[in-house]
Amino acid sequence: MKKVIQSFSLLLVIFLFIAGCGNNGQDDSAEGAEGDSDTLVLAQASDIPSIDPQNSLSTTGDRVHRNLFSRLFIWDNDLDLQEDLVDTYEQVDEETWHFHLKEGVTFHNGDSLTAEDVKFSLERVMTDETLKEYPYFGQLDEVNALDDLTVEVVTDGPMPTLLNLLAKSGSDVLPKDYFEEVGVEEFQNNPIGSGPYKFVEWVKDDRVVLEANEDYFGEDPKWKNVEVRAITESSTRIGELLTGGVDIITDVPPNEWDRVDADPEASLINGDTTRVNLLMVRTTDEYVTSDPLVREAIDLAIDNQAIIDSVLQGNGISVRTRVPEGVFGSATELVDTQVHDVEKAKELLTEAGYPDGVDITFTASRGRYPLDSEIAQLIGSMLEEAGFNVNLELLESSAFLDKYNSNSNDELIMIGLADGLLDASYSLVHYTEERAEGQTDYQNDEVEELFNLAGRNLDEGEREEQYQRIQEIIAEERPHIFINQSVVSYGVSDYLNFEPRLDEVILFDNITLN
Repeated sequence: MKKVIQSFSLLLVIFLFIAGCGNNGQDDSAEGAEGDSDTLVLAQASDIPSIDPQNSLSTTGDRVHRNLFSRLFIWDNDLDLQEDLVDTYEQVDEETWHFHLKEGVTFHNGDSLTAEDVKFSLERVMTDETLKEYPYFGQLDEVNALDDLTVEVVTDGPMPTLLNLLAKSGSDVLPKDYFEEVGVEEFQNNPIGSGPYKFVEWVKDDRVVLEANEDYFGEDPKWKNVEVRAITESSTRIGELLTGGVDIITDVPPNEWDRVDADPEASLINGDTTRVNLLMVRTTDEYVTSDPLVREAIDLAIDNQAIIDSVLQGNGISVRTRVPEGVFGSATELVDTQVHDVEKAKELLTEAGYPDGVDITFTASRGRYPLDSEIAQLIGSMLEEAGFNVNLELLESSAFLDKYNSNSNDELIMIGLADGLLDASYSLVHYTEERAEGQTDYQNDEVEELFNLAGRNLDEGEREEQYQRIQEIIAEERPHIFINQSVVSYGVSDYLNFEPRLDEVILFDNITLN
């Protein structure tokens, strides 16, 4: 009996030790709610793809970059455009803008931020075709430093979305002297920005650690330290929230909502997004999906509403466009609709010359998005029912990103894409020949012309109609096959105040203790 008591005592000590180490410095996770904690821990479903803000093009990355770097403009919580680094600005003519920077802004290494840094940063993303943000900056023609604090931006024709562009990912201002001194590789090891938080370390596939920038030009940072963890397994992510290991988590899948909501110290918070889940389709000649009949058959085979109802528990909107409601230029008739018809899909395959079925490879992620593998498996079953022989390739998040970024997938790849500009041009650039090359290889002369015209059209009504016409063409020709506009679900400790945003950005200083 004495040995039993000793063993129990030892187990109790071990348990108390583990509990003390697992609550992020908060006793029983409750005392931290009283304001004692100075560290915020956020867990995402995947790691950031890059610490370089101009080579990321990712929501997970932007949540880090937006707090590490500054931009000329910023979207506030109501998604109204506000000045960030800019003090005042004026439009000189249809193609020329002058931006006067705030005085006294410094980078994290103490160097002053000047117009030369803005010029360097924008010119880098305008000219370096290897950067993922490059396609969105092609309409910028010149950037000039008129003096230490005045930047001139000249566009290639009128540009109605310039201010939106200067607030989106990729427009982050980098320190010119430091970047040129250390080079790209070392900058990624020790990035320096001018945002409210400074870089400490990035342990790939584990966490990014930041600390408060005490010399920030805006309001004092709310947190002394911030950790952004990558926890791909949703059940593990939720377990960390419920045991106090993290304070807030993203991407709670619908099948775990009740588990979070039932916890007395955490809440589920849902928010609308601009993210559309879709299938990218190879239209390249050597693939069977180059045949528009095959692409239409794929679209007709998939029951979007059944996916929303059964897997997503009714949360999501069936769409046939990449531009959801809430974004300028959305074709509303393509929202909350679908074209499901299995028998017609079978007929189209026969008409295309595949009466006995056809082989396709379908690539999707496992754990990058809520219930992504479950959705992919259901889509695979629907395609099989229509006569496709599906090779379903499910990849963990990092392997999936490698395949997506290298454009090495075969006929279909499923991904969720958000809108960082809140303007249809951001989404519809995917259907230009330059942007589609190597990905869908889609080409349509009318789409190309409409996109270029709209990008220079200062008449909002006409521009909206041009974007809507592009969406009608895409819905018919199907280089993308759309599944749903998604809702994002966060798990939040009850000692925090947090409100989700349509753009899915998380500004750490908008998260406060109760």
